[in-house]
Amino acid sequence: MPSPTLHGSSRTRKWILSSPPVEWATMQLQELLINALRQGPVPQHVAFVMDGNRRFARSNHIETVEGHNMGFEALAKILEVCYKSGVKVVTIYAFSIENFKRPLHEVNALMEIAKIKLLQLCQHGELMDRYGANLRILGHRSLLRQDVLEAIEQATEMTKHNDRAILNVCFPYTSRDEMTTAIRDIVSSSTIPHTSPPSPSPSDSSSSTSTSTSSGKTATPGLMDIESITENTITQHMFTSGCPPLDLLVRTSGVERLSDFMMWQCHQDTDIVFSDYLWPQFDIWKFMPILINWGVKRRKLEKERGDVEVRGVGMGMGVSRDGVY
Repeated sequence: MPSPTLHGSSRTRKWILSSPPVEWATMQLQELLINALRQGPVPQHVAFVMDGNRRFARSNHIETVEGHNMGFEALAKILEVCYKSGVKVVTIYAFSIENFKRPLHEVNALMEIAKIKLLQLCQHGELMDRYGANLRILGHRSLLRQDVLEAIEQATEMTKHNDRAILNVCFPYTSRDEMTTAIRDIVSSSTIPHTSPPSPSPSDSSSSTSTSTSSGKTATPGLMDIESITENTITQHMFTSGCPPLDLLVRTSGVERLSDFMMWQCHQDTDIVFSDYLWPQFDIWKFMPILINWGVKRRKLEKERGDVEVRGVGMGMGVSRDGVY
């Protein structure tokens, strides 16, 4: 148990930090840092695994639901930093399909929090509206209750006119489910059944646009060519289709694994950062060094690629995204 002296000093520190002069100075410093960040490379797509809400609640002797509520407050602050800095897309891991295995009372509580917080986030004049962010819910919606689906529809409708930024909420989601869905969509599009048209006469048989399959159905020509399926084909069928490549993925709580999140979207240039802070503790002062470090590394990477391109041109070699070929 912490001593009374330590407890008193902590309360004094919180009181000082919350005083109007200190809050004003802190906000000014934040704005200065964010404006400085905007001058350099800024990740266009950032993803977060918001881990540690339950552990934070246990360590602070509060209800688990309150830990999740505090996690949402942390999210709102981080979103504001992202959008102010120039990040275009933020993707968050809000609820895994595996989370349905948790105790029913906790799952129900998380669903209630999601309903309330999504609507609060999207209200007129709130964060999503201020930064022109469009809400997208990515995941297996058929697993959700009807009242949750209705809240999601209402929230997405409130932001559908926004076109300056995107917030992807993965809920409920796993990367394996996303990839499975993408493959099913591709296969489905290659065997689209059509109502068989009347048999063409000999004079117009050459204008037929469908070909018969062995099952008696007809399919659109060209989509059956397996060789035409590329990485880009799969990317276009992912839930994140249309979003820029993932530049930065951050996971809090000290756990160093992806937990079935954004496995397809992670690529050779994605920075993955594991922070020891629990998500409710993760604020601008923990996040800002990560953004600054990303910018430094990106400048170095761009310089190295520029040097390779110059050398390659001088030696008569071609250059690909990954180097000389």
